[in-house]
Order: sequence, then C-alpha cells, then structure tokens
Amino acid sequence: MRLSTPALLICLFTAPAAAVAEIELSFYGGAQNAPHSDVTISGDSVIPSDDYFIAWEGRSFDAPPYYGLRATIWQSESFGYGLDFTHNKIYPQAGELEAIGFDRLEMTDGLNTLTLNAYRRWNGVWGDFTPYIGGGVGVSVPYVEVEYPGAEDTKGYQLTGPAATWIAGAKYPINDDWAVFGEYKGTYSSNTADLESGGTLETNVITNAVNFGVSFSF
Repeated sequence: MRLSTPALLICLFTAPAAAVAEIELSFYGGAQNAPHSDVTISGDSVIPSDDYFIAWEGRSFDAPPYYGLRATIWQSESFGYGLDFTHNKIYPQAGELEAIGFDRLEMTDGLNTLTLNAYRRWNGVWGDFTPYIGGGVGVSVPYVEVEYPGAEDTKGYQLTGPAATWIAGAKYPINDDWAVFGEYKGTYSSNTADLESGGTLETNVITNAVNFGVSFSF
C-alpha cells in the first residue's frame, strides 16, 4: 500500500478553503525514539511462534529521516482540526536481532501514521508565542521488514491497525504568513502485519519526538 500524502492533504483542505478563517500547512522534523515493545509472531510456517521483547531506537537523522506533514483548518482563534502524517521509524538496538535469530526486524520506511487531529491554541498569553495542544486518532501504515533464515522476506507497506497522537508546543511568527514552532509529539500504534511465509506479527509501539518546524498560513 502506498501513501500519497500531499494529494490527501490538498483534496481535503482546498474544497472548504473559502469558508474558513485560516488554513495552516506545516512541515517538521526532529529527534524521535521509541521504548521497548513486545513483538508476537504467530502462525508462521518457518518463524517460531513466540513473544520477542525488542528494545527500539529511532535513528531520526539516518536516511530515510524522521519527518512530518500537517494541514490544519483553524475555525476560530482558538479551535482547529486537520490531518497529520508522521514518518516515524523503529530499529532494533544493537545485539537485539542476534539474540533472537532474525536477520531483519524493523519499520524504518517507516512506522507511518496518519491521524485526524483537533487543536486548541491560546493567542496572546505568552507575548508573541502561541502555545497549543492537540490530539487525534487514525491509522498506522508501516513499511514492514522481516527477514528470518529459511523464511520468505516480508517487505512492504501494510495497513496494520489504529493509531493515536498527542501534541503540545508553541509557535512563533516570522511575519504575517510564516511561523516556526517547537513541540513534543507522541504516537501510539497497534500493528498487526502479515508475514510472507504465512504468519502474523503483532506489536504495539509508542514513539516520542521533539519536533521543530515551519508553518505557512493563508
């Protein structure tokens, strides 16, 4: 399954543009990581069915880098909603794969989430800074890579389950149209992926990120 995120954003937000007060388009990057999680393999013809405890890392600046795209409709001075696509990544930490016998087990292109979010902002309470919070729900569409000796390789995008996100940050204007922002962003995704050799992989992953980005409003 392939995502066309720019097309999704354009289709959703250009139609109602004339009826809203403000549209904001944002791009962000930063440092993202993930705590450990259980990975459950079941029903596979080659890979042993078991629960594997994996310690993850994000490697945010390795290609392909961690990044996100966001489009927000501000219906009023304080309330907005919109789409948020985030290209998260999870790699096993050094030594993890050797300990469980896998050649590859990762979601690095990436652990993608697409969510519909609601936002609350407070203009004028911190001088030129505008604090905001947000959260939403959506789907997880990771690029699943699993390689195990004797098993057929699993490589590809899959729609693996629900996702949620939560955000808190602040924006600072450069001029009437452009602004910069910094924020904390967390995501949760529940993933059930199909393996090429017949089984399934299940894991619930939380990611934490410190983001810096730029926004354009019109």
